[in-house]
Amino acid sequence: MEQSVFDLDHLPRTYFRLALPVTLNMVVTLIYNLADTWFIARTGDADLVAGVALCSPVFTALMAFGNIYGQGGSSLISRMLGRGDESGVRRVSAFCFYVALLTGAVLAVASMAFRGPLLRLIGADARTAPFASEYFSVLAVCAPIVVASFIHSNLLRCEGLASAAVAGTIGGTILNIILDPILISVAGWGARGAAVATAIGYAASDIFLLIVLKRKSRYMSVAPRDARVSGEELRGILAVGLTAAIANLTSSLSLVVMNKYLAAYGSVRVAAMGIALKVNMVAQLLLVGFSFGGVPLFGFLWGAGDRARLKKLTGFCLGFLCALASLLSAVLILAAPRLLAGFMDLSEVVAEGAVMLRWQAAGNVFAAVVLLLTCLFQAAGRAGPALIMSLSRQGVVFVAVLAAATALAGYQGLLVSQALADFLSALLGLLLCRAVFRESGK
Repeated sequence: MEQSVFDLDHLPRTYFRLALPVTLNMVVTLIYNLADTWFIARTGDADLVAGVALCSPVFTALMAFGNIYGQGGSSLISRMLGRGDESGVRRVSAFCFYVALLTGAVLAVASMAFRGPLLRLIGADARTAPFASEYFSVLAVCAPIVVASFIHSNLLRCEGLASAAVAGTIGGTILNIILDPILISVAGWGARGAAVATAIGYAASDIFLLIVLKRKSRYMSVAPRDARVSGEELRGILAVGLTAAIANLTSSLSLVVMNKYLAAYGSVRVAAMGIALKVNMVAQLLLVGFSFGGVPLFGFLWGAGDRARLKKLTGFCLGFLCALASLLSAVLILAAPRLLAGFMDLSEVVAEGAVMLRWQAAGNVFAAVVLLLTCLFQAAGRAGPALIMSLSRQGVVFVAVLAAATALAGYQGLLVSQALADFLSALLGLLLCRAVFRESGK
């Protein structure tokens, strides 16, 4: 194995070479999410829009299980590459792929067996349940495809194959966008059509990434004989992967909790929040792309014991992400009414959604800090700090702030709760980062 798979003499340039393909993928994903919402909203049926919006936690939950092995495996593989452990990389990559498929199959069976209770759990009522059920059922059946898609899209980046990995994800997303209007409107499948288009896109991505791995990867494997890990390696995968999964699951649960609070104010406000969250995803996905794009480099530097370069890189990324978040938030706040009207030109939805979007955007700078520090802790294999961050911004901190704010200020408290939770989580993350670097220095 080569001494280094990255150019360590030009850290910002290396960081952007890794992060830009991931961010491009996020942009395409963003376009898909906006297009998906737009095509559904064009029906003019607030109950249909709300029903699909209620299923967002279901997809996030599948992402969580994929990230157990995608992000957990990539964190361990990055450090293995830093140490020069080629055999370990082969075994861990194969193990993560096959265990993800098995996990997806178990989730598919369990989801369909408990479909009714799960739909009630996410907040579906008599008006939204038919639409939510259609979308939910397709995602549940296709769970193995969705869960597996997060494996090689993460692992290949560890080897410097970010562009190839992202090409597969983008290709699947573009196919999804093409199929959306055909299945939603032309075929008249509505919510079911949106979910089928999503499943087909993920299947195409999975196939492409397998081809990339077989043809271009020097160290990764999908051979069944390699799918074995030691107890210590499994703990290394789960320590980081479970924290990543918890972040996704707490995000799902927090959205369920927020939707339940919103349900008391009618489906129009649930629909407005669903659209506002999708629009704010413009900022969120760009920040996620630039944060997670650096994970292979963070992990490599940590595995190599190069703390000086790691601290330098962290400072650069922190400044860049905060500046980017400020710019994106300013645009969203100023253009909020027009952005909402572009999706659903109903005066009540636009009025409510614009206020929601502005408050969501207000916390994006703090969200950028949380995202970067969470990625740093995951790349370093620091499960404790990563777990704390995973339970903060859209987890325990958010739910606590939501409960307190709504008790004090009702609906207005609900609107400000995410921004306040972002601020508190960012402060907590900076304190943890200082402690981690001090400890590693000793």
